[in-house]
Amino acid sequence: MIDQATQDRIDAAVLRRLLEHLDSRKDVQNIDLMNLAGFCRNCLSKWYAQAARDNGQEVPDEAARERVYGMPYGEWKQRYQTEAGAAQKAAFGQPPKL
Repeated sequence: MIDQATQDRIDAAVLRRLLEHLDSRKDVQNIDLMNLAGFCRNCLSKWYAQAARDNGQEVPDEAARERVYGMPYGEWKQRYQTEAGAAQKAAFGQPPKL
């Protein structure tokens, strides 16, 4: 059995690794993540801000996005976001294909 403090450190390490992985895959657009997994970088930033609030800390949305994107959100969009294609748009909102 893992004690709670150890579990928290493991969970934090997994989140850091996920953020590193997403940072290394800027080619994967948020719509791709939404279509395949039902969440995206923006979801992660909202979850981050909510977890902060749950722990008595106020993290503004823009700061949470910067934590997830590794840079200001507007900069990330300008540098890496592409226009969604027809297939991506058609798949959006449909149940993920497993």
